[in-house]
Amino acid sequence: MSELMIRNCPGTLAEGFQTYSPACLRLLFNGRRTSHFLPYDSHNPNNNEERAALFENRNRISISGVQEKLSVMWEKGAIRLTKSGEKGTYILKPIPRDLDHVDQVPANEHLTMQIAKQVFKLRVAENALIFFENGEPAYLTKRFDIDRINSKKLGKEDFATLAGKTKETAGDEFKYNFSYEGMADLIKIYVAAYPIALEEFYKLVIFNFLFSNGDAHLKNFSLLETASGDYQLSPAYDLMNTRIHVKDPELALKDGLFKNEYSTKSFEANGFYAYDDFYELGIKIGILESRVKKILHEYTHPQTEVGSLVQRSFLNVEIKETYLKLYRDRLKTLSYSLKNQKNASYPFDYL
Repeated sequence: MSELMIRNCPGTLAEGFQTYSPACLRLLFNGRRTSHFLPYDSHNPNNNEERAALFENRNRISISGVQEKLSVMWEKGAIRLTKSGEKGTYILKPIPRDLDHVDQVPANEHLTMQIAKQVFKLRVAENALIFFENGEPAYLTKRFDIDRINSKKLGKEDFATLAGKTKETAGDEFKYNFSYEGMADLIKIYVAAYPIALEEFYKLVIFNFLFSNGDAHLKNFSLLETASGDYQLSPAYDLMNTRIHVKDPELALKDGLFKNEYSTKSFEANGFYAYDDFYELGIKIGILESRVKKILHEYTHPQTEVGSLVQRSFLNVEIKETYLKLYRDRLKTLSYSLKNQKNASYPFDYL
């Protein structure tokens, strides 16, 4: 087993822990003591039996996406692959292929999810890093579409389904062919308590822009069935600073923030999304102006805890610097308003 050096909790990133902290164990494993190592040598093991188990699991899991996802479960203090007929309660995402800085992908997703939760108080799928025996990291997340009490699978519909977008109806890029304003319209149709869901959604759209998540497409947002049988916005998932790994656009959806080819004076003048665009989006989807301003105030001011979490993360030194630079750049962009003709200048040294 690898002599992996851990100084911070691989879940919450709390300092001074060589394994999962009590808080992480409570949130992710129902308080049960759990190893931060997987009982497998690596993602690409030499052991034929392990390789066969991984291959079978890949074919079984039904969750879509580019990154490989494996179905896993908790057993006797460890996380292992599910076998045929078993219901996985966690999803494991090993290091993928064909991306820049590919070995940093698990730590990137983990950090971004923790920033969303700890700094901006967004509801996210519980998550942590976990390691193969050779020290190779993987991203682990707890499934939120399974009822904790009776293990029943809850209804979950992603926004591609809600929008009627499939490869057959909208081509290979179907999950990108939409707008965020159009997604808000779907929330108003399918969510009974839509005013609350709209604010959650609005915050998440801003967060994805601020942290350079260029893959926030229709299938990375979902509605989740509640105990009473209606639907609410699901916890956030698949949050990552994708710009570190690919040269993707500012926004994942090809129609951008607005439907019907609408654009603000700010965008027409500058050619990039900034404060005025997100302000206009909030008003257009029906959020009170006072709330829009309050939310934007939070997201356009530097949060010192972002820098702290980045430094405590499992990213390497080079990518930590890149992550913070991208955050600073987007923060300046998001702070810019055509109305006052200035770009806010903040002391970023402590980030």
